[in-house]
Amino acid sequence: MPIPPFVAALREMVGTHELWLPAVTAVIVRGDEVLLTKRADNGEWAPVTGILDPGEEPGVGAAREALEETGVVVTVDRLASVSASPQVVHGNGDLGVYLDLTFACTWVSGDAHVADDENVDVRWWPADALPPMADWLRERIDDVLAGETAARFRS
Repeated sequence: MPIPPFVAALREMVGTHELWLPAVTAVIVRGDEVLLTKRADNGEWAPVTGILDPGEEPGVGAAREALEETGVVVTVDRLASVSASPQVVHGNGDLGVYLDLTFACTWVSGDAHVADDENVDVRWWPADALPPMADWLRERIDDVLAGETAARFRS
């Protein structure tokens, strides 16, 4: 689902003005591989990302997004980093900035596949040979692969 119903309701009131929204990134690891999605909106590779539902626990949201977007079940192992995205201009002109909680996740089961209309491809990549992507998304992956136990806070 590209636009959650609560965001659509907000958009009816504020139009395309910038919204500050809570979001999660699930960096899913299986051995030495990272699961990435190729986004339908911009054709770029990215880890699993999504907007949290009102009142949703962030770790639960990360697992939900992984299942909804890629069809895989994951464990949510730890908070890896907290950051704010740059301003995002969506294809319809909506503006957003996302307070992101990036989680280290481990693949448990399921064959990775495109499971929604937000992505056009889903693929496991060797952690040392990831495709090009936005620096701010790559930082999230690096935060997880660093294996630190404390969360990183971007400033």
